[in-house]
Amino acid sequence: MTEAIRVEHVSKTFNEDIRALDDVSFAVQAGTVFGLLGPNGSGKTTIVRILTTILRQESGSAYLLGFDVNRYPEYVRTLFGLAGQYAAVDENLTGRENLMMVGRLCHLSRQGATVRTDELLRQFQLSDARDRTLKTYSGGMRRRLDVAAALVARPQLLFLDEPTTGLDPQSRNALWEVIEELVGRGTTVLLTTQYLEEADRLANQIAVIDRGHVIAEGTPRELKSSMGATVLDIGVNDHDTAVRAASVLAPLSAHEPHVVASNVELTVDNGARIAIDALRILDAAEIVPVTFAVREPSLDDVFLALTGRLAETVPEVQDVLTKGRRGRRRR
Repeated sequence: MTEAIRVEHVSKTFNEDIRALDDVSFAVQAGTVFGLLGPNGSGKTTIVRILTTILRQESGSAYLLGFDVNRYPEYVRTLFGLAGQYAAVDENLTGRENLMMVGRLCHLSRQGATVRTDELLRQFQLSDARDRTLKTYSGGMRRRLDVAAALVARPQLLFLDEPTTGLDPQSRNALWEVIEELVGRGTTVLLTTQYLEEADRLANQIAVIDRGHVIAEGTPRELKSSMGATVLDIGVNDHDTAVRAASVLAPLSAHEPHVVASNVELTVDNGARIAIDALRILDAAEIVPVTFAVREPSLDDVFLALTGRLAETVPEVQDVLTKGRRGRRRR
């Protein structure tokens, strides 16, 4: 397969002491979805900004369709569309006016922009709201229009930075269907997300990033299978009881139990059978569960297995990025 994106040993530091990216490398095959999975502040958005020429890295190289993003920035910008975490659409304009404006900025003729606008409004199921200002749009409608705007120039590559954060389940599913349709037509998508469910549904390949490092890479199935098929989530009355429960349940799994407040989480390979054994062991130890659930692995489970801690915001990096956005708005 053709390689659409290549990142080689990229590092980026903010304020001379905050290492946002540290020797990051990965490759994305054309016509696939590549997921960057990690918590806020882990470096996902920084990678997207480097690939889309918004930031420059201190070391390493980044390529889109074989072109170095630093050496050929103007040409590289013609290759991709970007829908960032914050909508780039104007809430004072209608949906149609927003897409027309983007079309003209992309040097489409008025007729060409009109045809493309109508196509995208139909594709994203926004035709009925085409003449309404964005102030009347729901969050899901705005997000769909933002992705539509990134596609006006028919880019070969699409960068989606946490596209479904804050959306309700119906809006999230609708956007997932659009992304799947785009990939089916040959578009390459780099998707950043905090949600394993989203990456599991969309991504062909995933890189897990934490504190600027790629700590794991593989298909969604490979990442989940490395942790066990299911998770036992057991709630008890207090932390001390949870610690004792973890101790007696430890022999049931090759993975170490994790105690979070008054809950014990244990990844296992055969959830149904192990759940029965776990209840018997707890009963013998005179530990009465308050809650007991068998579930699929989540993002937190991935990070617990890989790093020994919960996925959390890394505040120092997030603060730098937030201050940068505010500064640009003031100017």
